[in-house]
Amino acid sequence: MIDKIIRTIRNMWEVPELRRRILFTILILALLRVLSNIPLPGVDVSKLRDLLSRNAFFGLFDLFSGGNLQHFSIASLSLNPYITASVIFQLLGMALPKIEALQKEPGGYEKINQWTRLLTVPLAIVQAVGLYFLLSKQINIFGSLQWWELGTLIITLVAGTMIMMWLGELLTEYGIGNGISVVITAGILSRLPSAFSSLTQTITPENSFNLIALGVAAVAIIIAIVAVNEGERRIPIHVARRTNSTGGYSEAPTHLPLKVNQAGVMPIIFAVAVVMLPASLGQFLQRFSEPQIRAVANWLIVNFTPQKAVYNIFYFVMVVAFTFFYTVISFNPEKIADEFMKSGRFIPGIRPGKPTVNFLNWILARITLSGAIFLGLVAVLPSLMQNLFATAASLAIGGTSVLIVVSVVLESVKQVESLLVTRDYDSFLK
Repeated sequence: MIDKIIRTIRNMWEVPELRRRILFTILILALLRVLSNIPLPGVDVSKLRDLLSRNAFFGLFDLFSGGNLQHFSIASLSLNPYITASVIFQLLGMALPKIEALQKEPGGYEKINQWTRLLTVPLAIVQAVGLYFLLSKQINIFGSLQWWELGTLIITLVAGTMIMMWLGELLTEYGIGNGISVVITAGILSRLPSAFSSLTQTITPENSFNLIALGVAAVAIIIAIVAVNEGERRIPIHVARRTNSTGGYSEAPTHLPLKVNQAGVMPIIFAVAVVMLPASLGQFLQRFSEPQIRAVANWLIVNFTPQKAVYNIFYFVMVVAFTFFYTVISFNPEKIADEFMKSGRFIPGIRPGKPTVNFLNWILARITLSGAIFLGLVAVLPSLMQNLFATAASLAIGGTSVLIVVSVVLESVKQVESLLVTRDYDSFLK
């Protein structure tokens, strides 16, 4: 096994293009780490870190920023505005026929990508202003800022996001894997040393068994995520082709792959935005003096925390609902059935047209349900692990972060394998 790994690494380094991509990826990741450690002046970081440890919303925001928020660096917003802009255009492509048609035109993807970059700027400004006011209400980490100081703060945060977006796109073109995903993954992985350090400080003879069980659970979680991400239902497809010898038709079998996790990590991201609203609403209602309203506010604040059952049940339901929603808008059985009819493809035993649509909907609903339940469990896993093992270090192995890391690693490995196979084909042809 070790010999095979060493041989694979040696082969990777012998391919000139792959070697350049690896070195370029390392360079970009190093630049990103430098960027994430350039702090903004005049910020009380100790108060901010204390808030992140107590507030689930800001803790999750820090997770998606790759830990940049706890340093309050110029990259504190990370790629969140760009991701939001991408989601907006993805939804518009499903809702507006003009955007959908543009996606299929030559050069249409590049045009939409340019619009996404332009939309990122106002979204980054809005998020920077929102982050300032949210942190100012929670704790006073900025002191008293003049209007020009606040403007400089916002411009710097927006510039940090645009630089990270530019580096991510360079990584996509000249590096390994999807650049934006790799940037997010690198930020998540950068948190592991501090998490491991915190874990080692909590080791005692009394909780040693819990920590061993935690390690076993971490391995099991990674295996499960890999299995579900790679799992797919292959629907057999036949293609009618005319033969040259007899003039009749022959069937060339192929298949239509339907992934178990068709929606990826997007349902969890959408659900997070919804599940944080009740606690925010409770904090707003606390300002009223009426006893009934304050009682509702206190109930929302107490129960919508990651340690409470109400929060986790609501979170789970939202993830399942958004998984079905995102799958429906990203996979259209009617389009698939229409393309089958135009290209002469058909599912054995299923008539073309409406019967094909009904069959695909039936299959999609079954596999989406299993994928939705899995994503829901992944989403609430950090809270379950923390309650089970009674250690906050369990948060480092569960939830969205592991799903993102595993998905990006699998995608990068497939790209490396593709480059190696291409090199073998070139060697064979020569």
